[in-house]
Amino acid sequence: MTKEIPIKSVKIGGGNPIVLIAGPCVIESEAKVMRAAEEIVRAAETLHVPLIFKSSFDKANRSSASSYRGPGLKEGLRILGRVRDTFGVPIISDVHSVEEIGPASEVLDMLQLPAFLSRQTDLLQAAARSGLPVNVKKGQFMAPWDVQNIIDKFKSAGSDNLMLTERGVSFGYNNLVVDFRSLAVMRPMGCPIIFDATHSVQLPGGAGTSSSGQRQFVAPLSRAAAAVGIDGLFMEVHPCPDEALCDGPNMVSIPEMAGIVEQVMAIDEALRG
Repeated sequence: MTKEIPIKSVKIGGGNPIVLIAGPCVIESEAKVMRAAEEIVRAAETLHVPLIFKSSFDKANRSSASSYRGPGLKEGLRILGRVRDTFGVPIISDVHSVEEIGPASEVLDMLQLPAFLSRQTDLLQAAARSGLPVNVKKGQFMAPWDVQNIIDKFKSAGSDNLMLTERGVSFGYNNLVVDFRSLAVMRPMGCPIIFDATHSVQLPGGAGTSSSGQRQFVAPLSRAAAAVGIDGLFMEVHPCPDEALCDGPNMVSIPEMAGIVEQVMAIDEALRG
């Protein structure tokens, strides 16, 4: 069984039901993120699924210098703070540098390290020292057994409040494939295991100056991950995915999210008896 980690009122791991981590890829505007949060919170309450809201204040890893990145650290954290205070849900967002961790820790309930930064020792250890729970996306270039090095680095900084997320591995050019054996390999390491259903169907750089995606596979991959056994399901969702400024091709709509989560919860409940 994986370790239980509390994030405000939400408990992830330790045999608890699956937790949903969901929100738009990036903050496009205050009005849009508040609308999305309201709809996602309503859906989660209807489904009785614990929710952690996610949106990025900055997407530093973009295919093109002209790609939309978000409002930035200061304004983005202000907006995420408003989401937290309005809806009473825990908030998670990406940090990309040691310098971002201090300001982010004052607003967020949980930090996230993007996949491309999963081996950055200084960043990992600074995140551990923040005192907040941390979700690390397993790099697309990493074997599942190599995440033990992530765990060891993190624990060396005095914390074990670490979650690990599977988001597919690089397979040829512009493609990701999920090896579901990785969930079974990582689980005995003791950290709660999360499946990133939307980045797993991304086609990195597949549109030339931006990434493409295959959102039609989000539902079957989510069901498969739940059947293997996960503690959390990560999904980037948008009220109108085709109009999104970032990662639209692999995001799903909020009604689609609700249908997928309902199926995943049924599988999880059956597994837990």
